[in-house]
Order: sequence, then structure tokens, then C-alpha cells
Amino acid sequence: MIPLVTDSETSNAGLPLVGATDTTPDVVDGLAFAKLYGEPLFKLPNDLYIPPDALEVFLEAFEGPLDLLLYLIRKQNFNILDIPMADVTLQYLKYVDQIRKHNLELAAEYLLMAAMLIEIKSRMLLPSTKSTEGEEADDPRAELVRRLLEYEQIKLAAYDLNTVPQLGRDFLHAQVFIETQTVLHWPQVEIADIQAAWADVLKRATLVQHHKISREELSVRAHMTGILRKLQSTRFVEFSELFDPSRGAPVLVVNFVALLELAKETLIEITQAEAFAPIYVRLAYTPA
Repeated sequence: MIPLVTDSETSNAGLPLVGATDTTPDVVDGLAFAKLYGEPLFKLPNDLYIPPDALEVFLEAFEGPLDLLLYLIRKQNFNILDIPMADVTLQYLKYVDQIRKHNLELAAEYLLMAAMLIEIKSRMLLPSTKSTEGEEADDPRAELVRRLLEYEQIKLAAYDLNTVPQLGRDFLHAQVFIETQTVLHWPQVEIADIQAAWADVLKRATLVQHHKISREELSVRAHMTGILRKLQSTRFVEFSELFDPSRGAPVLVVNFVALLELAKETLIEITQAEAFAPIYVRLAYTPA
């Protein structure tokens, strides 16, 4: 932000107060009026030096060249869509000359805008020319007007946001610290609570239980031998008598496979007297 300063207020600044009569009392109402490196001062030193910037008077402050231009236009009620470039440029250059006396580094940005204003002013002095299509040339101020309008909208939006209450600036959170002594109160455990806890344990136990599966070795050849031995003691054996359901499905399957293998090798014969009659198994007939 660039301050406007007056030279009249700083004309006597920057001079050491040497030889002046010191009228400052040693003690002011028994209290020190300042501290230097932590030590109280009850009397101004004779060689006190006041820097020139200490007496600057802040009149107006601007955020940049566009802010200054907008200020000059609004202050004199100029139409922003028809800016009188001569008057605005003259006032702007006066302000830039004042900045250069105090802060040449900060004046660079303002000098760039001043060059732009002078260029626009020069282009407006030239006679207007029409394009090949018969249309009039663009106004040299159009780009500057667009930037000024956009900047003004952003500035107004920032002002509206600044009016919103902010934590730490407009209000603070209320905080109250209360010291309390807590006393532990253990709940009473009822019989129903213990029963519910035990039921939950049993439920979880059923979810994590394991099933152990043992491997039983079954031999088709061994079952073929068993069937042959059973058929040697009798002439005919009913088909269902060759199977023992109590031994489980795996044994029944292996026993059936053994029966098929015997029939394949023509060691047994599977006969039936008529349709839907019982099925019988016997040893294959071998002539002497």
C-alpha cells in the first residue's frame, strides 16, 4: 500500500536535537515514559535522532496503479466508459512524481501504468482510421476500461467479504474451564447380563469351530476280492446284499466300482429273470 505524504510535515524531520534546551523532567509523575533495552527512561537523551519517515502523514493509501486510477476517476465523477485521458494522466503523473521521492523501487509499477496512459493519450490524438471492412477502429481506452471494471468488481466483492464477522477479529470463542472431580460408579451386574454374555460366547464359538476331515484309503482291488469271496460261498447273491449302507457313501461307491470291474473282466455275471425283477450276481461259469 502506497501512502500519500506531505512535505511540510517532514521538513524539520531528520535533524538531531543538539543544543536544544531539555525541559523534560527527570521523573514524570514518578513513572518512566519509555524503556530502552528493558531499562526505564525518565529523560530524553540530548543526541536523540528522529528519522525522516517518522513524521509522514498518511492521507490516502492505494493497492496499486489500478486502485489509484479508479480513485481519481470516482473522486471527480468521471464516466468510466468515457475517461478524459488528459486530466487523469496529469493527476496520475503528479502522484507518481511524489512516490519517486520516497520509494523509487515501488514507483516502477506505477511508472509502467503511466507509460500506458501516455500511450493511450497519444493514440487518441491521432486521427481515427477505419478498417478495410468499413468498421471504426477500437477505442484505445477499451482495454483500460475493461481492467478497471474488473478490478472494481473484485474490490467491492473483497469489501463485502471483509464485512462478514471473522473469528479473532470481530468475535472470540467463549472458553470456560471447570475443574471437576470424577467419581467412578461401577454398574450393578445382574444374572440376566451374565446369561447374555455367556450366550454371546457360545455364539462366537460356533462361528470359529473347526471340522477335521480324515482321509480313508479305499482300494478297488480289495473290494473286488471281497465280492469274489462272498460269491464263492453261494450260487446267487442279490445285488443289494453286496452293499453295506452303514459304512458310508465312499465305501459304497468303491464297492460299486469294484463290481463293475469284475463284470468287465467277465469274472461275474449280473442276471435278471424278467423286467423289474430282482437283480442277482453270481460267479461266471467256466467249463471244465
